[in-house]
Amino acid sequence: MITLYDHPLSPYAQKVKIALREKGLAFETVSPGGLGAGGAEGAFVAASPRAEVPALVDGEVSVFDSTIILEYLEDRYPDPPMLPASPADRARVRMLEEVMDTHFEAINWGLSEIRWFRRAEGELAETLLAKAADQTRGFFAWLEGQLGDRTWFNGESFGWGDLAVAPYLNGSVGHGHPPAKGSKLSDWLTRANARPSVAATSEEAAGAARASAMPNVAELVEKGLFKREYRDHRLEWMIKSGGAEVVLRGLERKNIRFSPDFG
Repeated sequence: MITLYDHPLSPYAQKVKIALREKGLAFETVSPGGLGAGGAEGAFVAASPRAEVPALVDGEVSVFDSTIILEYLEDRYPDPPMLPASPADRARVRMLEEVMDTHFEAINWGLSEIRWFRRAEGELAETLLAKAADQTRGFFAWLEGQLGDRTWFNGESFGWGDLAVAPYLNGSVGHGHPPAKGSKLSDWLTRANARPSVAATSEEAAGAARASAMPNVAELVEKGLFKREYRDHRLEWMIKSGGAEVVLRGLERKNIRFSPDFG
């Protein structure tokens, strides 16, 4: 049985679960403790030294990083394939995944920082929210171009390119930024969400969101009892969007964290 260290709200973990379901692979999920406080340990950290989900354990094999996990699954369980057939199309969907995992993920993450964790209030919050909305619209236009006249980002059939986009667009919908109704991107998202693999994964995320809707979550952050990870693209987003003071305040109050050292 494959074990997946998971948090249902992680779009990175969602990608992997969609792939596992598309491939018909049985798996169990484990939600590691200590993620929110930066105190993860034990078997999870042995599988994922960065202390990030997802991490996959398949017998004697442990793999971390969502992209590398997808590559492992494609090599180990090639049928049905998630990657397109041609080298050019494979490169195209991998580039698509890279953009979604870095630039786009950071926008939704930033929105969560403001809307859920109350990192900013007043004028600063409004500035950051406006930046995020404008950036989201820009990426939607780019994604429309990437989709073109295809039924799926992957090509003729659902695959890697689609599972790389669906979790993030569903995240945008959750933040009140859906693709324009009647657009190619909106129609694509409707098709993607109708797939059992995506529907099941999205329902798990919705259930986790309902369960974690604690009224005092911002207070936990303020007290340093819940620490959000500010690594690479997320830190860049907050700085370039005008939230440098959010980072400085988080460092002062010790309620942000970075990737742990190995060893």
